[in-house]
Amino acid sequence: MPLVVENLSCTYNLGLPSERAALSGVSFEVERGAVVSVLGHTGSGKSTLAQHLNGLIAPQGGSVTADGVSSAAAPRDMRRKVGLVFQYPEEQIFSEKVFDEIAFAPRNWGVPEDEIEGRVRWAARETGLGEALLDASPYGLSGGQKRSVAIASVISARPSYLVLDEPTAGLDFAASSAFISMLERLAASGTGVTLITHDIELALEVSSMILVLEEGRAVSWGTPEETAEAVVSRNIKGLAAPEILEISAKLRRAGKISKLAWSADALMDELRRVRNGVSQ
Repeated sequence: MPLVVENLSCTYNLGLPSERAALSGVSFEVERGAVVSVLGHTGSGKSTLAQHLNGLIAPQGGSVTADGVSSAAAPRDMRRKVGLVFQYPEEQIFSEKVFDEIAFAPRNWGVPEDEIEGRVRWAARETGLGEALLDASPYGLSGGQKRSVAIASVISARPSYLVLDEPTAGLDFAASSAFISMLERLAASGTGVTLITHDIELALEVSSMILVLEEGRAVSWGTPEETAEAVVSRNIKGLAAPEILEISAKLRRAGKISKLAWSADALMDELRRVRNGVSQ
C-alpha cells in the first residue's frame, strides 16, 4: 500500500482573527520506489504538508496513511514508516563523528546493536558518502557532504518513505548532481520519495508525478509532461517556467516542435527529431 494523502486540510490559528488555511482538500499518493515532487511558492503549504506526512502534525480534516498506518491513530508508527529531512538539515547535526550521527536514528528506534554498523555503512553508501568518512567529524565536511550525512541519519532507520524539504537549497551544481544520483539509488531500492521544492527543473527531471500547490490548494497533479503543460499554460502564483521550457513553448507555438522540453538535451533531441522527420 502507498503513502496516501486524502482530502487533507489544516488551518492555523483556528477561531482567531489571524486564522489562515494552510491546506485545503489536498489529495495525492506516493508509491514505493517512486519519486513525487510537491511544487509551490513560498507560503503555498509545502512545509506544512511535509510535517503532516510523517505525523508531526495531525490532520484537522482528511487523512494521511502509510501502508495502512494512520498518522492520526498511530503517529509514532507513522514516523517509523515515513522519514522526514528538514530544510538545511546539516544545521541539526550534533554528533562528533559521522558514524554516530548516522547511527542515532536506528539506536533511538531500538534496533539491535549488532545491526547498527551494517545500517550505517549501507546509509553511507546510498547517500554517496562512502565508508571512509565514517570516523570523520561531520563539522569539517563540505556543505553537500553534511547534507548527505543528515539524509543518511534518517534512512539508516530504513523508513519505507522519505520526505525531503527543499533538499537542494544552497547546494552547488556538483552537490545537486550527486543528490539526484542518490535519489535514483533510493528509489531503485524501493523507498518512496517525496520532494518538497520550488525548483521546477529538479521536479521535472526526477519525478514520476508532481503535485502543485497554490495557497494551500492542489492546482495540478500529473506527470512531468502534464505539469510542464500546466506551468506554461496557466498563471500559477510564484511558479515561472524555466528558460528552456519557455523557449520550447515558444517554438511549439511557432510550429517548430511538437512537444515541450525542459532540459537543453531534451530540446536538442526534439529539434533533431523534427528536422529528421521522425514521428513521435
